[in-house]
Amino acid sequence: MAQSGIESFLKPSDTLNNKRQKAVFVSEAAFSAISLVGLNQLWYADYPKSNFHFVNDNQEWLQMDKAGHVFSSYHLGRLGSEMLQWSGASPKKQLIYGAGLGFTFLTAVEVLDGFSSEWGASTGDVIANATGTALYISQELLWKEQRITPKFSFHATRFANYRPEVLGRSFSEQILKDYNGQTYWLSANLKSFFKGSKIPKILNIAIGYGADGMLVGKGENSVINLDVNQPKSRQFYLSLDLDLTKIETKSHFLKTFFSVFSVLKIPAPTLEYSANEGLRAYVLYF
Repeated sequence: MAQSGIESFLKPSDTLNNKRQKAVFVSEAAFSAISLVGLNQLWYADYPKSNFHFVNDNQEWLQMDKAGHVFSSYHLGRLGSEMLQWSGASPKKQLIYGAGLGFTFLTAVEVLDGFSSEWGASTGDVIANATGTALYISQELLWKEQRITPKFSFHATRFANYRPEVLGRSFSEQILKDYNGQTYWLSANLKSFFKGSKIPKILNIAIGYGADGMLVGKGENSVINLDVNQPKSRQFYLSLDLDLTKIETKSHFLKTFFSVFSVLKIPAPTLEYSANEGLRAYVLYF
């Protein structure tokens, strides 16, 4: 009975369910408000305020932070759209009121940055937020499906040991802070582009972007003192991937599970190219 109840709850409504739609709007508004208030108290309260201002941080961290904004804006918008789909809202409402969730929320964070003397609003961040939202909306308008999905993977690096206060002390902190270990992907479903082929529905090909040698955001090299003399370097990847949302199942619990974990790139054989290391191959790349 419990399993049946979960399935019934997760099943999208065939027609507009006003109670569900109201619940979606209220929960999104509450989540956004609580998150922004909490972020203001935990992150910004310890730093002096200033007049609203912009900063140009487009050259920092080899644009890894901008890739993170595209990724976050896309998936927050996807979440907003899928929640409205669950409520039975029309595709038009899903795009207008749902897909813009990521851009709206992250732009509000930029406003908080803009009033902090320590940071400042970033036009590059706003453009990246808009790019992530546009990537979702444009695919829905063009194909009525998401053929290309931003994804994320992470591996621990030695660089966090040199500046744990910046790059993270624990593994969970490093996932968010250590750009050296992050990789952002665009994962394309092959079957969606070659519909008449015998390619498995779940098979994707992914191109990735990463960077390392970064201990500070600015400057040509990130040499602090120590025995770290590796210059900053960009990496480009080509890999296989899986689209879990293409797995056929009648279980709405599994569909939800696959949708949530579709943000992560599956470890797979990978080719990497960088100016420092040249071409390298991995049996499994994380």
